[in-house]
Amino acid sequence: MRGNGLWSQLRRPPGGRDARIMLLAQGVDRTGTGVWAAASVLYFTYVCGMDAGRLGLLLGVGAVAGIIGSPLSGRAAERFSVRGLLIGCHLLRVATMALLLVVQDFTALLVSVALTCLAERGAKTLEMLFATRVAGERRATYQALFRSVANGGYAVGTGVAAIGLAFGTTTAYRALIVANALSYLLAAALIRRTEEPAGRGLGAVAEAEAAAEAGSKAEPEVKAEASVAGGGAVPSPWRDRGYLLFVLLDLPMCLDDSVLNVGLPLWLIHHTDAPHAVVPAFLTLNTVLVVVLQLRVSGWAERPGGATRAVGWYGVTLLASCLLIALSTGGGPLTASLALLAAAALVTLAELMRSVSSWELAVSLAPPRARASYLGVAGMSQSVQKSVGPMLLTGVVMAAGPVGWLALGAASTGLAALQRRASLRRLAALAVPERVPVAVG
Repeated sequence: MRGNGLWSQLRRPPGGRDARIMLLAQGVDRTGTGVWAAASVLYFTYVCGMDAGRLGLLLGVGAVAGIIGSPLSGRAAERFSVRGLLIGCHLLRVATMALLLVVQDFTALLVSVALTCLAERGAKTLEMLFATRVAGERRATYQALFRSVANGGYAVGTGVAAIGLAFGTTTAYRALIVANALSYLLAAALIRRTEEPAGRGLGAVAEAEAAAEAGSKAEPEVKAEASVAGGGAVPSPWRDRGYLLFVLLDLPMCLDDSVLNVGLPLWLIHHTDAPHAVVPAFLTLNTVLVVVLQLRVSGWAERPGGATRAVGWYGVTLLASCLLIALSTGGGPLTASLALLAAAALVTLAELMRSVSSWELAVSLAPPRARASYLGVAGMSQSVQKSVGPMLLTGVVMAAGPVGWLALGAASTGLAALQRRASLRRLAALAVPERVPVAVG
């Protein structure tokens, strides 16, 4: 077991040297992102003097730009080097951070934030594609290592931001922006040391030839899904109904993020007697559990079969957490605190299963020779959720009280079951062996 520990895996990750460098670059990147995430709202409010309306518009435009970034980068990766595009995304963020230091005009800030979010989401999609190519079938293990590194980076970044925010001066805020820009620059320098992973662009046809078509007895819909793995023109994810169904169902499967970061804190403050000091414990518990359990959960949910199993358990786990949140209103401070902390632990467990299953299925359900553009479309799920999820929780779920949480849990369970069934059906279609014509002498 010692050889399977986190530190041992980080030293010898799936993908070897390039994967190790990429994980280091991702850790540096997430550290800088943690700095900016903790300081950005306060910077725009106190240094730039924005009111709530303008700040909301700024963040909304950034969220929309992030949604566009995923498919845009995926499409570009079909034609250009993933490594080069990723370096470009980091350098673009260096430029946008530098722009923040010299402009105060709202329009210029709007452009800067939009480009930052577009490049950030694009970089995440490209990192996913890079990992898929270098780690191969062990991509779930790589994903587990990445999430551990990312959580550690965010924690360090927020700690650095706390030091700057304690000073509260304009100079301190600007220093945090510079620190964030330097993290992107260092990440780009590290990625430059890697090699372009195999399978670049449209040349990954050899992989596609191993994929399958449905047999003559398959339903027409299944045949259409299976044919995306065969020869012919490169398929478009926007015309692939089976894959778009997966992406559509994946949107609510990302709600655990909003439940943890928005739902739990607001519910505690407005609907329970639990002390407000419990709120930071949610994120602390989440960080610790991700670092401790991610590798174990990834090993359990590895490969398409494990991923579909994790999808089913995701719904059940989120239902249990919603039930605890609903019950937290009926007790005193101690009971409410324990119920919400248990709910946070379950939400984190759901997050661990979702992080593995979403990525594994996004890769497995996509035709190999068009995987980059398909992953770009799949990457929209997180961005859309970050835009819509908080509004859904505050405007619908929490407005309905405890019943709203029970409805959310039941809906998540039902949608997870539907996602699992649809994924198994598509996997079965793609696994049908292609019939090779036999030469007659």
